[in-house]
Amino acid sequence: MSETKPTVMEQIAAFIVDKRNLLFLMYILAIVFCFFSMRWVDVENDITAYLSEDTETRQGLTVMDKEFVTFGTANIMISNISYEHAQVIADELKEIQGVTKVEFDHTIDHYKDASALLSLTFEGEEDDPISMTAMNEVRDRVSSYDTSISTSIGVNLADQLAREMQIIIVIAAFIIIVVLLFTSKTYGEIPVLIITFIVAAVLNMGTNFLLGKISFISNSVAVVLQLALAIDYAIILCHRFSEEHEQLPTREACIIALSKAIPEISSSSLTTISGLGALIFMHFKIGEDLAFVLIKSILLSLLSVFTLMPGLLMLFSKIIDKTSHKNFVPSINIVGKFVVKTRYIIPPIFLVILVLAFIFANKCPYVYGTTDLRAARRNDTQIAADRIKESFGTDNLVALIVPSGDYEAEGKLLNKLESYAQVKSTLGLANTEAIDGYMLTASLTPRQFAELIDLDYEAAKLLYSAYAVHDEAFGKVVNGLSEYGVPLIDMFMFLYDQVDKGYITLEDELMDTLEDLNNQLTDAKLQLMSEQYSRMLIYLNLPEESDETFAFLETIHDEAAQYYEEEVYIVGNSTSNYDLSSTFGMDNIIISILSALFVIGILMFTFKSAGLPVLLILVIQASIWMNFSFPYLQNTSLFFLGYLVVSSIQMGANIDYAIVITSRYMVLKKSMPIKEAIIEALNQSFPTIITSGAILASAGILIGQITTDGTIASIGVCLGRGTIISMVLVMFVLPQILVLGDSIIKRTAFAERKQAPLQKASGKLYVSGRVKGYVSGIVDADISGVITGEVHAMVDSKEIRQEEPANDGKEFECYEKN
Repeated sequence: MSETKPTVMEQIAAFIVDKRNLLFLMYILAIVFCFFSMRWVDVENDITAYLSEDTETRQGLTVMDKEFVTFGTANIMISNISYEHAQVIADELKEIQGVTKVEFDHTIDHYKDASALLSLTFEGEEDDPISMTAMNEVRDRVSSYDTSISTSIGVNLADQLAREMQIIIVIAAFIIIVVLLFTSKTYGEIPVLIITFIVAAVLNMGTNFLLGKISFISNSVAVVLQLALAIDYAIILCHRFSEEHEQLPTREACIIALSKAIPEISSSSLTTISGLGALIFMHFKIGEDLAFVLIKSILLSLLSVFTLMPGLLMLFSKIIDKTSHKNFVPSINIVGKFVVKTRYIIPPIFLVILVLAFIFANKCPYVYGTTDLRAARRNDTQIAADRIKESFGTDNLVALIVPSGDYEAEGKLLNKLESYAQVKSTLGLANTEAIDGYMLTASLTPRQFAELIDLDYEAAKLLYSAYAVHDEAFGKVVNGLSEYGVPLIDMFMFLYDQVDKGYITLEDELMDTLEDLNNQLTDAKLQLMSEQYSRMLIYLNLPEESDETFAFLETIHDEAAQYYEEEVYIVGNSTSNYDLSSTFGMDNIIISILSALFVIGILMFTFKSAGLPVLLILVIQASIWMNFSFPYLQNTSLFFLGYLVVSSIQMGANIDYAIVITSRYMVLKKSMPIKEAIIEALNQSFPTIITSGAILASAGILIGQITTDGTIASIGVCLGRGTIISMVLVMFVLPQILVLGDSIIKRTAFAERKQAPLQKASGKLYVSGRVKGYVSGIVDADISGVITGEVHAMVDSKEIRQEEPANDGKEFECYEKN
């Protein structure tokens, strides 16, 4: 290195290697900071929070969160019990502090086949302490029975998911160590790789707070995907170091290895980053959230490999030298020979499969809601919900939000909706009974009100007069008070307010009735009415997502438009699924086109060819279509997010396998025939592909089989399956395409081929290269050997050497062809 001036990259590498102790200190401080900052990360567990702001569901949820209170609920199914015994338990549960309502009757909605379904409503929202305390007592009361409890109260899905991911990480780490033991050349490099990854993972988790709030999906899968996607970078540097260390001392080997690895690793990471970058353009903002977290993880992995790992290689260099072992990775020349022999057979079969995969993938049965998603494993809450669903079915509930104040319109709308066969029942202020058959919104005159609550008529008239003054209806006080109708809910609330202020005194019995009514009315108003909006609950006899369901949502809108000119909102799982299905088509096109364009652009820059990137993309796109043909062929539903996320990861990350083989092939074919070049390229690429592919596939399969969250499980299953398919196509189809498409690659190359010089010589000549011209006759061939005679040809070779001078004693001439 001292004989020549070091390059800029070598100078940077030397600085990193020589300042390794300073960098160690900086990383230690960063890790300590990250252990504290991990607690600052705000995780969003509601996937609907990432819906676009212009969707009805998002707008309606914003209104609901601001205007209404949604109390905690629980469904408790008690099996193998009589109706009378179940009624006793229901009465006992009503007495628990914090439980405001227990619904149970002899209808098939609550008692069937010796199973009782008790529907509880709590005093607070699901995360309020009073609800959680009450729920714990409810669990204790029914613990001795055969129960299935479905509730989100006291169930921390985020903590449960975190525990599952810890198990996945431990198993994944074990698999990675096994794979590295198999593919490494020295045991000493394994701790270097593990430390580098752990540091990168901690840095990523500790800096997630900088992104604000991140989704539970990103928070859960980021570590595993970072491990699977970025472990290649560390492996590349390790292999470079081993190669250089065969000839150079440790420091110099590390510097040269790093200087060569930085451009190679950086270019390799670009395809992964570009594939993930396409997610940013999704309408469904979960893609943007996942893209930012994963891209950050890739960048921090690069940083750790470039600035931490060289120091670790220096630190562990003696152990690395002492623990070298024989290569366990077998030669796969047999695979290469098979590929060459079947180059005219497999590509046509591949094209047929490609067309079929495209057709099947476009028939994939997507789902957009999480209710019916099924992971391989089920937690206790999910099992309980499944048992209740099998016995009593499920309610598809949607909330209709309308402008408040027009009780008559609300009543007419509720009656109209209940006339549809698709509606099981409705609930709103206008059809909720208050007392003695009167609905909450029924208008009563002073006499009717006095008779209802057994109040003196004159006192009732005074009460109505005070209400008219409060409501600024002064004409009613002077004329027409006896016919003045006031909605029951408004009058009860006004009466309670006057009693509370001491303006009115009631008898004890009437006061107790008023207290009970006030509690019911207060709860009803919190749930169903605010100053600006009213909320109606509609229970549908329809699945959460189907064409009929989505069409009926439009019917609800049409009916509401008959009574309200202002905008109304429908909120529920069905509307969320409808909004997601509406954006899926566009998101699918955006991700497919952008990820392909980004990757093609990088490949064109890398290989300086227009045709070669198309051949590589063809193989990876085929693997994507084949991956998502499986749900159609297996007649299983696929969560749409699994397709969007995994297709972008396949395009961005699995393309690296194709790049590895292609890069080696392009180099090798310069010095050997293309058939031999592809065989050797496969042999050299196999360790890298099997290492990276096995890790990524294992990570996906583990996620799919261990997590109980259907959303994350679908991503894992598709990722594991897609990676395996990509590996198979890259190893058994891509080589044949490269061989058959060699002429396309040449003709579409950007760089202008420099013609070999025209050479003239005679005598005994040693030639190695492609010869085109006159050699005692015309020849156009690859020649490696000795020619005796005359040569007048273009020789593309590293060397043409005259062994013996010609009889005339002339040396050979060499000149460029015009």
